[in-house]
Amino acid sequence: MSTNTTTNPAVTNTRPITVTSGSIVGIAVLGLATFFAITTELMPVGLLGTMSADLGVSESTMGIVVTVYAAAVALLALPLTSLTARLPRKTVLVATLVGYTVSNVMIALAPSFAVVCAGRVVGGIAHALFFSVASAYATRIVPPRLAGRAIAFVYSGSSLGFVLGVPIATWVAQSIGWRPAVGAVAVAAAALAVVALLFLPSVSGAASPHIGSPKAWARTGLVSVVIADLLLFAGHYIVYTYIGPYAIDAGLDAGMVSGALLVLGGTGVVGLWLAGMFVDRAPRQTLIVSVAVMAAAFAVLPFVHGSLLGTMVVAGVWMAANGTTGTLFMAAAIRTGGVSPDIAGALINGASNIGIAGGAAIGGQALSIVGLQFMPFAGAAVLVGSLGIVIAARRGFPVHLHVQEHLSTSSIEAITSSLAVVTTSVPVVSRAIQTLTGSVSVVTGAVATGSVPTRRRH
Repeated sequence: MSTNTTTNPAVTNTRPITVTSGSIVGIAVLGLATFFAITTELMPVGLLGTMSADLGVSESTMGIVVTVYAAAVALLALPLTSLTARLPRKTVLVATLVGYTVSNVMIALAPSFAVVCAGRVVGGIAHALFFSVASAYATRIVPPRLAGRAIAFVYSGSSLGFVLGVPIATWVAQSIGWRPAVGAVAVAAAALAVVALLFLPSVSGAASPHIGSPKAWARTGLVSVVIADLLLFAGHYIVYTYIGPYAIDAGLDAGMVSGALLVLGGTGVVGLWLAGMFVDRAPRQTLIVSVAVMAAAFAVLPFVHGSLLGTMVVAGVWMAANGTTGTLFMAAAIRTGGVSPDIAGALINGASNIGIAGGAAIGGQALSIVGLQFMPFAGAAVLVGSLGIVIAARRGFPVHLHVQEHLSTSSIEAITSSLAVVTTSVPVVSRAIQTLTGSVSVVTGAVATGSVPTRRRH
């Protein structure tokens, strides 16, 4: 396909000056693609109980499908981003949608647990590329002044995938079975791939990204940013992994878990808004305050665990503070100048995925040792480590900005790729959604073995 704008008006090598019908259609297609990307990732996890029974494995074993997906994203985000940088963006995006389709087909037809895992690996490979491509598209097919709005619309598909995609898929699976539900998503992803191929404006690839070297990463402070980000996500997910069971143990009715998660998610949006206000004005100070507030909230949670209202208020403060961190860490990585923005995004996303997996594992161990009520202390300890790095690493988190003081539109593309982290967090949260379908395996399984000391309510 030609990429010459003089011969093919559908091709976009430069950002348009005005909004066109192609731009509107393109943003809509990207929003739908994001919706199905999230649904693809979450649906098998939300059906762990049903799938494990059908495939003849335990729920804990079935949980490996989360690990292999996150591992694929963490390991492949950077190399795939680099290897595909020169390719036309439409080609890469359609390929990711085909990857989601193949993943769902493999899972729907899987005769064994091993095939399901293989299908999840395929999905993880697609996921490692999808969000950086989607964010690039959002900024390349609209005028620069509308880049932020376009990105916000595209990534609203992430929220809709969690709020609508997963519940609908769960309902379909409960009605006609998990295999037809997964198959239906495969068909939808395939149809969307065709729509994207036909109607998305074409966008050329970029020049080879600047990767730098580990020495350059250390010299510019990028290593400090990546490690602090990893610890932040690990500490966060020590508790967030088990937020559903934790809230129930604090007195929340199981039928209200979904509503509670929506409320907490709303406080996270407040944090995202605050990050937008201060990312250019006082990023270091804002990040220090945010991580400190998160650590303090975790330290307070065990003491208010006997009060549902107190637990929800403190959890809301924690989630609002956490809502600022994705943008601030991504901006810090870009501003180090150690690598090009897309590579910075890949490094941060990879570190975040490692932190999520590690936090979930640490949380499981803490749950077995100290129980739900006191588990937040472990998260607080890890967050203190992240806070210490942010305070000490003045190259990665400078007091006064020198490099890329105001992020450009191209940097927005990389910043918004931090939203991909949300898609790896929601599978963990979907364990709480399983509570609504009678599958609180985290708590009930542990209590059955007598390994988890939880507080009894009378």
